[in-house]
Amino acid sequence: MNGFTGFVLRRAVGAAVTLLAISVIVYIVFYATPGNVAQITCGPRCSPEQVHQVARQLNLDDPLFVRYGHFLQGLVAGQDYSTGTSVQHCSAPCLGLSYQSDQQVTQLIWAKLPVSLSLVAGAMVLWLILGVGTGVLSAWRRGRFSERVLTGITLAGTATPVFVIGLVLMIVVCGELRLLPFPQYVALTDDPEQWAWNLLLPWLSLALIEAAAFARLTRASMLETLAEDHIRTFRAYGVGERSVVGRHALRGAFAPVIALNANNVGSAVGGAVLTETLFGLPGIGQELVHAVNVVDLPVVVGMVLVIGFFVVLANAVADVLYAVADRRVVLT
Repeated sequence: MNGFTGFVLRRAVGAAVTLLAISVIVYIVFYATPGNVAQITCGPRCSPEQVHQVARQLNLDDPLFVRYGHFLQGLVAGQDYSTGTSVQHCSAPCLGLSYQSDQQVTQLIWAKLPVSLSLVAGAMVLWLILGVGTGVLSAWRRGRFSERVLTGITLAGTATPVFVIGLVLMIVVCGELRLLPFPQYVALTDDPEQWAWNLLLPWLSLALIEAAAFARLTRASMLETLAEDHIRTFRAYGVGERSVVGRHALRGAFAPVIALNANNVGSAVGGAVLTETLFGLPGIGQELVHAVNVVDLPVVVGMVLVIGFFVVLANAVADVLYAVADRRVVLT
């Protein structure tokens, strides 16, 4: 237990250091790039005096490292911002104020985050069930006609863009068959049943794409595990094939699946832009695209940091689950 506890603590410290490094890189990349942020924020018709006033309100005249120090201070203890006629307090963790709306970036993220998390959580359940199930069945039926069919479906899923699958599902399921209404996001706390029904098509669209990668990885891992000596030993002792595949081979083959799932979950929080746009879901990805288009740097930096946080968190959790799933992993 002590060794495992130390392993978890080391992963937590490593995740914190990684997040700090990400914040430095992201802040430098976005705030050190060429371009007059004050001019963009003020608008094309502003006079030089007005542009200078905006730059002073946004602390753009300070050196970059000073502004980054204020940024870290806001994350830890909050910060006060001048909006021209008043002073607005941004509570920790403060990611700044939007250049366009003077709204706290944290509030923007909290408003959009439940949508993206709802999309990713439901899609994750589906892509694990479909992907792992298809991969196990494909490895179990290796060399047979059913395995070739499953491999072809997997390749087709990998090659098909998510917006094509989403459009086909909407046209067929919502338009022709009228089995479901056209998706419109409903909060889970408002109506759980409508929340699930309205997200079913977005879940399927995202899951079918991701499931193809899981199916291929699971199949390769299962074939490798089924060829190992301990599996042959189980078979020699008369253990049933279903038990060999389901209890022993699958556990050994599941470790790479955990790692892939961590990467997919973390990146999908802000990376499911096409899915959110196609189905009109007001999530993190859609807000990030809008912020980039209007050069709202605090919102862009805040969104990227949140996405980075989920990627790092998902990988840290995956390391722990990897160690639990495969006892051969050395806890270093």
